[in-house]
Amino acid sequence: MPRRAKPHRRRCKRGALGVASTSARLFSVEPVERSARLAANAICEVPLLKSSSTLIPGDTVWRRCKARRVAVLNDAAAYFAALRTALLDAQKLVYIVGWDIHSETRLVGASGKADDGLPDQFGPFLRALVQRRPALRINILVWDFVSFYASEREWNSAAKFTEDTEGRVQFVLDSTLPFGSAQHQKIVCIDGSLAFVGGLDLTIRRWDTSEHCAKLAARCDPQGKPYPPFHDVQCLVDGDAAASVFELAEARWRAAGQQTLDRPAPQGTRWPSNVAVEAEEMPVGIARTEVVCPAGSTIREVERSLIAAIRSATSFIYIENQFTSATGIAEVLAEQMQRVPSLRVLVVAPKLHSSWLESQAMQNGRGAFIACFSEAGVAERIRFVHPVSCDGDQEAAVMVHSKLMIVDNRILRIGSANLNNRSMGADSECDLIFEAASDEHRTFITSVRRRLIAHFCGLDERRVAQNDDHLFALLDEVSKAGGAKTLRGVEASVITSTLATMVQPVADPEHPLYFERAASRMWNTKPVIGIVSIAVALLGLAMAWSYTSLSGLADTGRLSTLLSTYSHSGWGPPLAIVAFVLGGLVVFPVLVLIAATAAALGPWLGFVTATAGALLSAFVLFVIGRALGRQRLQRLLGRRAARIQDRVVGKGILAVVVIRMVPVAPFSLVNVVAGASTLPLRDFLIGTALGMTPGILAMAVLGAQIADLARNASWSSMLLLVLAFLGWLGVCAVAQFVATWLAGRR
Repeated sequence: MPRRAKPHRRRCKRGALGVASTSARLFSVEPVERSARLAANAICEVPLLKSSSTLIPGDTVWRRCKARRVAVLNDAAAYFAALRTALLDAQKLVYIVGWDIHSETRLVGASGKADDGLPDQFGPFLRALVQRRPALRINILVWDFVSFYASEREWNSAAKFTEDTEGRVQFVLDSTLPFGSAQHQKIVCIDGSLAFVGGLDLTIRRWDTSEHCAKLAARCDPQGKPYPPFHDVQCLVDGDAAASVFELAEARWRAAGQQTLDRPAPQGTRWPSNVAVEAEEMPVGIARTEVVCPAGSTIREVERSLIAAIRSATSFIYIENQFTSATGIAEVLAEQMQRVPSLRVLVVAPKLHSSWLESQAMQNGRGAFIACFSEAGVAERIRFVHPVSCDGDQEAAVMVHSKLMIVDNRILRIGSANLNNRSMGADSECDLIFEAASDEHRTFITSVRRRLIAHFCGLDERRVAQNDDHLFALLDEVSKAGGAKTLRGVEASVITSTLATMVQPVADPEHPLYFERAASRMWNTKPVIGIVSIAVALLGLAMAWSYTSLSGLADTGRLSTLLSTYSHSGWGPPLAIVAFVLGGLVVFPVLVLIAATAAALGPWLGFVTATAGALLSAFVLFVIGRALGRQRLQRLLGRRAARIQDRVVGKGILAVVVIRMVPVAPFSLVNVVAGASTLPLRDFLIGTALGMTPGILAMAVLGAQIADLARNASWSSMLLLVLAFLGWLGVCAVAQFVATWLAGRR
């Protein structure tokens, strides 16, 4: 056996043991004492391995058991076909747990069609299934996603799954995790005796065959839009392993506030007839990342088991993963490569991340991950590659979404956890870790590794087996040959933008962000009283200008006469602009200032001056509001999170326009409140200009006519006014779109 390294240690927060021992009840399906010990140990340190196995219950895994039968399902066509067959045999209870689930997912195999008489689409299929089997219940648990993903998710999913099922299909959004965390597990459990675990969500834009053709007509979303080749891996188990995964899914269902039904008695659920059994009686450990409660204790079995497996490696590690940004794992791997000169590593990852936001969040993390090996002097023994498929002149990068690791042909890991920070300590994850206990098991794991590499390179498994000792040379040979499939090097590029620097720590946190807890600490009685006092004072000033003796000073004619005195000397416009700024500071009625400026300086000069004065006044008050409230807001959200909202969200223009056109609060109060919020200054000024321009223009050019309209209103004049209002809102909506698009481009 290789010499054991010193444990990988983490800082342990004071009181972590006490927190864990009182909070583990929420998600644990083992005795409370074991979960408490696990949470405390996971936060403090990773201990030395005490046996030849890396599967240590209560330490690196939640539970160690046996899988009676095992199969690895390469890509969604194989998984969807197997799942469909298994669901058709379901009798009593099914749990479906996912990050995203879409009712229009086509649950079909490589042929692209179903031949069992039920609908292809997932939602209608489940509804038809429970109609066929009245005793069957299906519980669906999906992460209650944050707004960043709103454009990618299906609306009203619950109705599309549960309609006409009389409550036998339940669809629940899991909102129990703290802010910044996600329910990321991808599990299906059938009758407590069959379980699918891996990286595949039952959602759209996932289906593909293992050929990963550059062009494939069947690979399109419900709108008919094609998407690139997509690779992922799911595994299928039965026996004790499936029963344990069922317990885990049941615990998550309870944690989401749902009642559990009586567990079905173990029964011989039929193994799907379209899935070949690849291994039998195989030891398996179940590793979790679980945010136990808002107090901050976390189950980190995924991280601990990864470190244990890496520290046991002596020859070859094969990794497929969507995200590689957990530099702590990279450092452990680099250290092991330094200790064991014969150790080589192959990492298959996507060429690019699937969205602009993911690129901003993860690209620099991947660069830092890769840099660890150069700094350790072992870069020549590790390859980071991405798969490519070609069809004539057309080339497509294969999206790698899988979360798989194989160590020395004796450990096979398949699950939901990425090699990023959030999968180590912020999200809810589940991985199955298979350990070889016989030569047959080693042969199975070796075959899985060779099969996966071969399918990326357009080779057969035997060719890979013949070149196991010269694998990197084989990959170079295939790449130079220019065939239909190949693996190419990943560029460790770094995004230098400020936005990327801000986004990464929030998008890929090591721990939950716990914004709610920060808010509860910050918004106590003292600051609330201060904020309310400022708002009351501003409202009081606004009322004073209208309903006290000060109203005599807020007279349009008097102010117009004063400005007219300087209108011919060139000082009129500057004095008017100063009046807007000073008036904003004392909540002077802005409409009086606009009318007086137009009357004194004429329609066109008055319009320009009033617009400039209103914008400058708004800007000054916005800055004051930001100074008063921004620091407090940053303490609530964290400086980076607040700036992300400013730069990424960019949705405030239209809201400002509406408030300006339909003034529901005094001009000055709106400016201060906007400054104290996370609204970007750009959106605020554009919205203010667009919202106030129609009113200023109308008052400057059509002052007399507007007064007449107010005195002699008619349905036709009101209709014209409404149409003009709606037309200008359309212009503002276009401005909103353009500003948001430009922000996205930047």
